[in-house]
Amino acid sequence: MSRTPEKQPLLVEAKHKTNGSSKPSYQTISYETSPQQSDTCALHLENLPQKPLSNGYKGIYPRLNGKGDGSPPGGGSPPSTPVFPTENITYSWHNVNVFTSSRESRRSRVVNCVRNLVSRNGEYSRVGHRKHILNSVTGVAYPGELIALMGSSGAGKTTLLNSLTFRNSHDLMVSGQRAINGIPVTANTLASLSAYVQQDDLFVGTLTVREHLVFQAMVRMDRHLSYEQRMSRVEEVIEELMLTGCQNTIIGVPGKIKGISGGEMKRLSFASEVLTNPPLLFCDEPTSGLDSYMAQNVVSVLKSLANKGKTLICTIHQPSSEVYAMFDKILLMAEGRVAFLGSLDQATDFFRGLGAGCPSHYNPADFFIQLLAVVPNSEESCRNMIELVCDTFATSEIGTKLALEAEPKFSDHKSKSMFVGAWGDSLYPRALSPYKASWYNQFKAVFWRSWISVWKEPVLIKVRMLQTFMVALMVGIIYFGQENDQDGVMNINGALFICITNMTFQNVFAVISVFCAELPVFLREHFNGMYRTDVYFLCKTLAEVPIFLAIPVLFTVVMYYMVGLNPAPSKFVQAGIIITLVSNVATSFGYLISCVSSSVSVALSIGPPVVIPFLLFGGFFLNAGSVPPYFEWLSNLSWFKYGNEALLINQWGDVTDIKCTRMNATCPKDGHIILETYNFSENDYLMDYLCLIGLIIGFRLFAFLSLLYRASGKKH
Repeated sequence: MSRTPEKQPLLVEAKHKTNGSSKPSYQTISYETSPQQSDTCALHLENLPQKPLSNGYKGIYPRLNGKGDGSPPGGGSPPSTPVFPTENITYSWHNVNVFTSSRESRRSRVVNCVRNLVSRNGEYSRVGHRKHILNSVTGVAYPGELIALMGSSGAGKTTLLNSLTFRNSHDLMVSGQRAINGIPVTANTLASLSAYVQQDDLFVGTLTVREHLVFQAMVRMDRHLSYEQRMSRVEEVIEELMLTGCQNTIIGVPGKIKGISGGEMKRLSFASEVLTNPPLLFCDEPTSGLDSYMAQNVVSVLKSLANKGKTLICTIHQPSSEVYAMFDKILLMAEGRVAFLGSLDQATDFFRGLGAGCPSHYNPADFFIQLLAVVPNSEESCRNMIELVCDTFATSEIGTKLALEAEPKFSDHKSKSMFVGAWGDSLYPRALSPYKASWYNQFKAVFWRSWISVWKEPVLIKVRMLQTFMVALMVGIIYFGQENDQDGVMNINGALFICITNMTFQNVFAVISVFCAELPVFLREHFNGMYRTDVYFLCKTLAEVPIFLAIPVLFTVVMYYMVGLNPAPSKFVQAGIIITLVSNVATSFGYLISCVSSSVSVALSIGPPVVIPFLLFGGFFLNAGSVPPYFEWLSNLSWFKYGNEALLINQWGDVTDIKCTRMNATCPKDGHIILETYNFSENDYLMDYLCLIGLIIGFRLFAFLSLLYRASGKKH
């Protein structure tokens, strides 16, 4: 097997000698590919170094005050009255630690105590030990820089990015300082100053590219800008990000509506974020799912933004050599620690000083990721090597200067607690709120988008109207020409209950996916400070009101006189109002199911079983006077009961003569007897209207509270 100078590095198993007698050294060997090299570490670790590496790195980080001499930034504490930054942001993080929650250990606390009592050696004492995901991560990002967070899977890249943007799950415990220009920052303030391009592209697929950007401009740009200025900015962004050719193309829904390409969708994500010209931009895997050309194109967009003085931090997984060369600095993560943070040349020099120089004509990104990966069957030696690299960087000149520059400045204050959250205290009301637009402007923009998306949805209008017409026609044909006789009473009562049942299930299933299907989009936009939860809920429900008013009216118009119901015009109008109220109660209940469900499949699963009990207490299958006392509360919540009672009173209230076709005791003489048979009273007619209106308000209120709970529960 011959040596070759420019092949991929041999993955040689790292062996940690414990005798401590030899000098520290690293060894990287390059051989032809061998089948025995697939499960070993990238470095040959013979010994641990005795002193930190110092390869003459000079002040690589510019001063926070702009002098660029590499000395500690700031020269003291921040001013007592800080100026709210709008450009040239230096974002730093110091000693960021992330642990898993001890919730599991709390649940099993009793079991663990019993195990410790019966165990002599305390072998169960470590059950529920928290995992340390990020370990004292420190770094600084300066204006005009594009920093790439790199590392193997499980290194902590996404967790770090989520920590920097205050988006970690509540199941994780996060500590450490995050600061802007040396001053600690709060989550709301950071949201108002920065933009976050997430890995998954989430859009309302029925909008065009231009419509989407217009909506973004209305809710994300400063409230003092005029409409003309917002539209001018939309035109600039469309041209800058090369979206001119697809600006009038529908974004599309995967698997349903064909729209723009993947590369155009990714550029649209950037366009949505840079509309406000944010000085700080975070990106999570911006090249995920793109080919090499489109990936290079996307990173070129990021580089152009950095050249305009913006601060950019992104995670990236195995970039190509061309993409890697565009980064200003890289942050290499390994096992939740910082293995290196600096420029590309400094990274090459650093690892060359460790005896792990990247071979020429080899992608440095692949080399570093491979170098710091934990290889199966060699976990211990790989982790020893990673720990050595991270310790060496932390104690090197570049690492110590990094830690000094990343530390928040408190020297002129008696305690750190006096200055924590300075960018978010009461002196800066603008910093406290992440919303750029006023409540009214949010309402106008979200309602405009909801209205467009509803009326562009082909299924929502055409199919529902056709379905309503066909069902009404079928009911009219089946119950055609009923008369006020003994047989007609039963048939008319059945037709009226069918109306209520059809309106219920048709409308519940029409809206049962409205909120849970759009939940990821809503959560992302809400936490990006675009609109409030109440604005979103009101606009989504109001935009669909015309449809849910037209559907019951169409149903009533088609079937009412075909069945032969009470021919008085006032009775026809009242029947239409009752069926419309029932329809909107069902719609409100569908909203509630949608808001409490985590997905469409869950909503579809729990919807029918929950509706059935209300149907049983509607007075048709179970007499209203036979409801068990312990189920009266459920009967009082049944819109079937109020709708059925109101329709029967409207139909039979003033009927005084019913023909008896067969002489028996079951033939009712007038409409009052029919109502008594169901234990309904004409005196409750107005109350039925009020109860239906109350159920509409109540169900929608609980739906809103459920959505509000979801919005306050987690960030996306």
